[in-house]
Amino acid sequence: MSQIASASDAGLPASARPSAAAPLGFGHRVTAVARLHLINRLSVFGVPWMILGFIFLINLAIWWIISTAGGPDVDMGEVSDGLQWSGASFYIFVYMMVLAIQAVALTFPFALGYSTTRRDFWLGSALAFVVLSVLYAAALTVLAVIEEATNGWGFGGRMFTVLYFGGEGAPWYLRFGLFLAIFLFFFFIGAVIATIYQRWRVNGMLVFFGALALLLVGSAALVTLAEAWPSVGAWFVATGATGVVAWSLVPTALSALLGYVILRRTTPRG
Repeated sequence: MSQIASASDAGLPASARPSAAAPLGFGHRVTAVARLHLINRLSVFGVPWMILGFIFLINLAIWWIISTAGGPDVDMGEVSDGLQWSGASFYIFVYMMVLAIQAVALTFPFALGYSTTRRDFWLGSALAFVVLSVLYAAALTVLAVIEEATNGWGFGGRMFTVLYFGGEGAPWYLRFGLFLAIFLFFFFIGAVIATIYQRWRVNGMLVFFGALALLLVGSAALVTLAEAWPSVGAWFVATGATGVVAWSLVPTALSALLGYVILRRTTPRG
């Protein structure tokens, strides 16, 4: 065990290595876990921006083709309105969910090997997720401001100012809040999925996704039998994208709490 710990410890910066000589304080233990999640800079910062940049270039090419192929007859205002429903930037949120799953699944056994408590590990992980959410929300907010200032990058394109992120003309602080809430949602949903896997492995995943499928299908069936789809649609219209994203904070908080409860009784295996 000591050889494995030494080999693993060799790749860590000194600031992220727990000290055997003097126990760290609570705050230092939590931040040490948070730094552990940020060691792989490529997967945390490099890969998502490379892929998002590629998606942006593809969209830019599409916007240019639309604006040039149609000539002066093309109403770019209508094109911009249609692009309000674009999901081109949705990828980065899904990536963060996958990143959270990997972060918890890969570092939990390692952290416990250094006598990190489950509480410190979960709080450190939550701190890392919050910091990353703030950083990425700020970056997307800047891109949204640039997109609006340049009239959709000069082509009426919409990727960071779509309806889900406040739509055209939304203030920057509202966009930042929406981005932040969405990032937190995907981070903590991914984290709780990882804790379920750590606790119950494949059987836990089968039960979780089976229960989720039954919940979604059952809800759809209930709404259909009650002929309540117009009411559901009216609620979404009345609530708006901002309200729906704000409601996402409820499952985010529940996921954060549930993840900790599950992790308290989890023992790394294999």
